[in-house]
Amino acid sequence: MRSRDGDRSILFSICALIFSSLSLYAGEYLISYRYVVKDALLYNEHLDISPAMQQCTGIPQKSIFLDPHNSEKLKTVIEKNRQEFVNYLHKLGLQVEHNEKTINFQNSSTTVLTLKTTCFKVDFNDNSVKITPLK
Repeated sequence: MRSRDGDRSILFSICALIFSSLSLYAGEYLISYRYVVKDALLYNEHLDISPAMQQCTGIPQKSIFLDPHNSEKLKTVIEKNRQEFVNYLHKLGLQVEHNEKTINFQNSSTTVLTLKTTCFKVDFNDNSVKITPLK
């Protein structure tokens, strides 16, 4: 008869192998976003994504799940799902700065929406990418 202790060690090693392989596709990224509207027209929109050099700390917030489109690069995934991701950033909360001037009856206004650099935890799975901001 087989020992149950032997079965546990095999099961433990299989679980450790699975979890270590899952962590290879997880990472932390720093993302910032800036959207500028000048005189009611889109003037500039900029999204920066870079890998975090240090481990981020914080409390996970509400996640978003995106389709990876057969890519393992976060920039490519966000480009393919750009509108959905930008809408998600707007829901997270952006800093709003608005300036308005009137000179010689000419009105000029500028609105800047900014997501300050925020750390996001990113987990790649077979059929989705989970992106979670840490605050």
